[in-house]
Amino acid sequence: MGKNTFDILVLNARPASGKSEVIDYLTRTPLKEREKRFHIGGFETIDDFPMLWAWFEEDAILSEMGHPRLHTDEGQTFKWIHLWDVLVRRMCLEYQKKVGENPDYHDKTTALIEFARGSQHGGFGRAYEHFSQEVIERAAIMYINVSWEESLRKNRARFNPDRPYSILEHGLSDEKLEFLYRESDWEEVSAADPEFITIQGIKVPYAVFENEDDVTTERGEALGQRLEETLGRLWEIYSSKKK
Repeated sequence: MGKNTFDILVLNARPASGKSEVIDYLTRTPLKEREKRFHIGGFETIDDFPMLWAWFEEDAILSEMGHPRLHTDEGQTFKWIHLWDVLVRRMCLEYQKKVGENPDYHDKTTALIEFARGSQHGGFGRAYEHFSQEVIERAAIMYINVSWEESLRKNRARFNPDRPYSILEHGLSDEKLEFLYRESDWEEVSAADPEFITIQGIKVPYAVFENEDDVTTERGEALGQRLEETLGRLWEIYSSKKK
Protein backbone atom coordinates (compact mmCIF):
# COMPACT_ATOMS: atom_id res chain seq x y z
CA MET A 1 0.00 0.00 0.00
CA GLY A 2 1.44 3.37 -1.01
CA LYS A 3 1.80 6.46 1.12
CA ASN A 4 -1.58 8.04 1.84
CA THR A 5 -0.62 11.51 3.07
CA PHE A 6 0.39 14.85 1.59
CA ASP A 7 4.05 15.83 1.82
CA ILE A 8 3.26 19.55 2.00
CA LEU A 9 -0.14 21.19 2.38
CA VAL A 10 -0.20 24.96 1.86
CA LEU A 11 -3.11 26.70 3.61
CA ASN A 12 -3.99 30.08 2.14
CA ALA A 13 -6.85 32.52 2.76
CA ARG A 14 -7.73 36.01 3.85
CA PRO A 15 -7.02 36.70 7.54
CA ALA A 16 -9.41 35.12 10.05
CA SER A 17 -10.89 32.86 7.36
CA GLY A 18 -10.36 29.66 9.34
CA LYS A 19 -6.79 28.48 8.64
CA SER A 20 -5.75 28.31 12.28
CA GLU A 21 -9.09 26.77 13.23
CA VAL A 22 -8.59 24.00 10.65
CA ILE A 23 -5.12 23.33 12.06
CA ASP A 24 -6.52 23.25 15.59
CA TYR A 25 -9.17 20.75 14.47
CA LEU A 26 -6.52 18.56 12.80
CA THR A 27 -4.43 18.68 15.98
CA ARG A 28 -7.38 17.32 17.95
CA THR A 29 -8.04 14.51 15.46
CA PRO A 30 -6.37 11.15 16.26
CA LEU A 31 -3.52 10.25 13.91
CA LYS A 32 -5.11 7.23 12.24
CA GLU A 33 -8.37 9.08 11.63
CA ARG A 34 -6.47 12.10 10.33
CA GLU A 35 -4.52 9.96 7.87
CA LYS A 36 -7.63 8.16 6.65
CA ARG A 37 -10.02 11.09 6.35
CA PHE A 38 -7.73 14.02 5.53
CA HIS A 39 -4.52 12.47 4.12
CA ILE A 40 -2.46 14.26 6.75
CA GLY A 41 -0.10 12.34 8.99
CA GLY A 42 1.85 13.58 11.93
CA PHE A 43 2.21 17.22 10.97
CA GLU A 44 4.20 20.34 11.72
CA THR A 45 2.99 23.86 10.97
CA ILE A 46 5.17 26.54 9.42
CA ASP A 47 3.36 29.85 9.85
CA ASP A 48 4.72 33.30 9.01
CA PHE A 49 2.73 35.05 11.77
CA PRO A 50 5.22 34.24 14.58
CA MET A 51 8.04 35.50 12.32
CA LEU A 52 6.10 38.67 11.58
CA TRP A 53 5.24 39.23 15.23
CA ALA A 54 8.90 38.80 16.24
CA TRP A 55 9.77 41.68 13.90
CA PHE A 56 7.12 43.86 15.56
CA GLU A 57 8.49 43.03 19.01
CA GLU A 58 12.11 43.61 17.98
CA ASP A 59 11.23 46.98 16.44
CA ALA A 60 9.38 48.01 19.61
CA ILE A 61 12.48 47.13 21.66
CA LEU A 62 14.72 49.07 19.30
CA SER A 63 12.44 52.12 19.57
CA GLU A 64 12.54 51.93 23.37
CA MET A 65 16.35 51.88 23.17
CA GLY A 66 16.41 54.88 20.86
CA HIS A 67 17.60 52.96 17.81
CA PRO A 68 16.10 52.85 14.30
CA ARG A 69 13.42 50.27 13.63
CA LEU A 70 14.53 47.51 11.25
CA HIS A 71 11.33 46.24 9.65
CA THR A 72 8.31 48.39 10.44
CA ASP A 73 7.26 51.96 11.06
CA GLU A 74 5.54 53.15 14.25
CA GLY A 75 2.21 51.97 12.84
CA GLN A 76 3.58 48.44 12.39
CA THR A 77 3.47 48.63 8.60
CA PHE A 78 6.39 47.10 6.72
CA LYS A 79 8.97 49.63 5.53
CA TRP A 80 9.53 47.69 2.30
CA ILE A 81 7.25 45.41 0.30
CA HIS A 82 10.02 42.87 -0.23
CA LEU A 83 9.78 41.89 3.46
CA TRP A 84 6.63 39.95 2.55
CA ASP A 85 8.84 37.94 0.16
CA VAL A 86 11.38 37.39 2.92
CA LEU A 87 8.66 35.76 5.04
CA VAL A 88 7.87 33.27 2.26
CA ARG A 89 11.53 32.41 1.87
CA ARG A 90 11.88 32.07 5.63
CA MET A 91 9.06 29.52 5.67
CA CYS A 92 10.73 27.60 2.86
CA LEU A 93 14.01 27.72 4.77
CA GLU A 94 12.33 26.32 7.87
CA TYR A 95 11.00 23.47 5.74
CA GLN A 96 14.42 22.91 4.21
CA LYS A 97 15.98 22.62 7.66
CA LYS A 98 13.44 20.03 8.76
CA VAL A 99 14.09 17.85 5.72
CA GLY A 100 17.85 18.40 6.02
CA GLU A 101 17.76 17.10 9.59
CA ASN A 102 15.66 14.10 8.58
CA PRO A 103 15.79 12.87 4.96
CA ASP A 104 12.87 10.51 5.75
CA TYR A 105 10.80 13.42 7.09
CA HIS A 106 7.81 12.80 4.83
CA ASP A 107 7.55 9.11 5.64
CA LYS A 108 5.56 10.13 8.71
CA THR A 109 5.14 13.90 8.54
CA THR A 110 3.09 16.41 6.55
CA ALA A 111 4.38 19.98 6.55
CA LEU A 112 1.59 22.59 6.76
CA ILE A 113 2.63 25.98 5.41
CA GLU A 114 0.16 28.68 6.38
CA PHE A 115 -0.10 32.32 5.32
CA ALA A 116 -2.45 35.07 4.12
CA ARG A 117 -1.71 37.63 1.41
CA GLY A 118 -3.53 40.61 -0.07
CA SER A 119 -3.17 42.29 -3.42
CA GLN A 120 -1.76 45.41 -1.71
CA HIS A 121 1.55 43.62 -1.14
CA GLY A 122 1.58 41.41 -4.22
CA GLY A 123 -0.96 38.74 -3.35
CA PHE A 124 -0.57 35.00 -3.67
CA GLY A 125 0.84 35.32 -7.17
CA ARG A 126 3.87 37.19 -5.87
CA ALA A 127 4.23 34.94 -2.82
CA TYR A 128 4.29 31.76 -4.91
CA GLU A 129 7.14 33.12 -7.00
CA HIS A 130 9.29 32.94 -3.87
CA PHE A 131 8.56 29.29 -3.09
CA SER A 132 11.59 27.03 -3.23
CA GLN A 133 11.66 24.28 -5.85
CA GLU A 134 11.47 21.66 -3.08
CA VAL A 135 8.22 23.15 -1.80
CA ILE A 136 6.70 23.55 -5.26
CA GLU A 137 7.42 19.96 -6.25
CA ARG A 138 5.85 18.47 -3.10
CA ALA A 139 3.02 20.90 -2.37
CA ALA A 140 -0.74 20.92 -2.67
CA ILE A 141 -2.70 24.08 -1.88
CA MET A 142 -5.99 24.39 -0.01
CA TYR A 143 -7.54 27.84 -0.21
CA ILE A 144 -10.18 28.72 2.40
CA ASN A 145 -12.64 31.00 0.66
CA VAL A 146 -14.53 33.74 2.49
CA SER A 147 -15.62 37.20 1.41
CA TRP A 148 -13.90 40.36 2.58
CA GLU A 149 -16.92 41.06 4.81
CA GLU A 150 -16.67 37.67 6.50
CA SER A 151 -12.92 38.11 7.02
CA LEU A 152 -13.63 41.46 8.69
CA ARG A 153 -16.37 39.98 10.92
CA LYS A 154 -14.22 37.10 12.12
CA ASN A 155 -11.16 39.28 12.61
CA ARG A 156 -13.19 41.46 14.96
CA ALA A 157 -14.66 38.44 16.75
CA ARG A 158 -11.43 36.60 17.43
CA PHE A 159 -9.21 39.50 18.51
CA ASN A 160 -8.08 39.36 22.13
CA PRO A 161 -6.17 42.57 23.01
CA ASP A 162 -4.52 40.76 25.92
CA ARG A 163 -3.02 38.13 23.59
CA PRO A 164 -2.14 39.92 20.32
CA TYR A 165 0.67 37.40 19.74
CA SER A 166 -1.69 34.40 19.82
CA ILE A 167 -2.18 32.29 16.69
CA LEU A 168 -5.90 31.87 17.44
CA GLU A 169 -6.62 35.29 18.97
CA HIS A 170 -4.57 37.86 17.07
CA GLY A 171 -6.21 40.46 14.88
CA LEU A 172 -5.80 43.69 12.93
CA SER A 173 -7.57 47.02 13.16
CA ASP A 174 -10.38 47.44 10.64
CA GLU A 175 -8.34 50.09 8.84
CA LYS A 176 -5.22 47.95 8.51
CA LEU A 177 -7.18 44.86 7.50
CA GLU A 178 -8.89 46.83 4.75
CA PHE A 179 -5.65 48.41 3.56
CA LEU A 180 -3.72 45.13 3.41
CA TYR A 181 -6.32 42.49 2.61
CA ARG A 182 -9.56 43.86 1.17
CA GLU A 183 -8.40 43.06 -2.36
CA SER A 184 -7.32 39.51 -3.11
CA ASP A 185 -5.79 38.06 -6.27
CA TRP A 186 -6.85 34.46 -5.54
CA GLU A 187 -9.47 34.27 -8.29
CA GLU A 188 -7.00 35.67 -10.80
CA VAL A 189 -4.26 33.26 -9.71
CA SER A 190 -6.53 30.21 -9.90
CA ALA A 191 -8.64 31.20 -12.94
CA ALA A 192 -6.70 29.34 -15.63
CA ASP A 193 -7.30 25.80 -14.35
CA PRO A 194 -9.81 24.29 -11.87
CA GLU A 195 -7.24 21.83 -10.49
CA PHE A 196 -3.73 23.29 -10.88
CA ILE A 197 -1.88 26.56 -10.37
CA THR A 198 1.28 26.88 -12.42
CA ILE A 199 4.09 28.12 -10.18
CA GLN A 200 7.50 28.72 -11.71
CA GLY A 201 6.55 26.41 -14.56
CA ILE A 202 5.33 23.56 -12.32
CA LYS A 203 1.68 22.56 -11.95
CA VAL A 204 0.67 22.55 -8.28
CA PRO A 205 -2.70 20.98 -7.37
CA TYR A 206 -5.23 23.01 -5.39
CA ALA A 207 -8.75 22.82 -3.99
CA VAL A 208 -11.06 25.41 -2.45
CA PHE A 209 -12.66 25.00 0.98
CA GLU A 210 -15.79 27.17 1.04
CA ASN A 211 -16.28 28.76 4.46
CA GLU A 212 -18.61 31.71 4.03
CA ASP A 213 -21.06 29.91 6.35
CA ASP A 214 -18.26 29.54 8.96
CA VAL A 215 -18.05 25.84 9.76
CA THR A 216 -14.61 26.35 11.29
CA THR A 217 -15.33 28.36 14.45
CA GLU A 218 -17.16 25.57 16.31
CA ARG A 219 -14.63 22.88 15.23
CA GLY A 220 -17.53 20.43 14.92
CA GLU A 221 -18.37 17.61 12.54
CA ALA A 222 -19.56 20.02 9.86
CA LEU A 223 -15.95 21.15 9.62
CA GLY A 224 -14.75 17.55 9.56
CA GLN A 225 -17.11 16.58 6.76
CA ARG A 226 -16.27 19.54 4.56
CA LEU A 227 -12.57 19.12 5.21
CA GLU A 228 -12.79 15.44 4.28
CA GLU A 229 -14.59 16.30 1.03
CA THR A 230 -12.18 19.10 0.08
CA LEU A 231 -8.98 17.26 0.95
CA GLY A 232 -10.36 14.11 -0.68
CA ARG A 233 -10.72 15.98 -3.99
CA LEU A 234 -7.29 17.49 -3.54
CA TRP A 235 -5.74 14.12 -2.76
CA GLU A 236 -7.10 12.64 -5.98
CA ILE A 237 -5.46 15.42 -8.02
CA TYR A 238 -2.25 15.28 -5.97
CA SER A 239 -1.83 11.50 -6.08
CA SER A 240 -2.60 11.30 -9.81
CA LYS A 241 0.06 13.94 -10.47
CA LYS A 242 2.67 12.01 -8.47
CA LYS A 243 2.00 8.89 -10.54
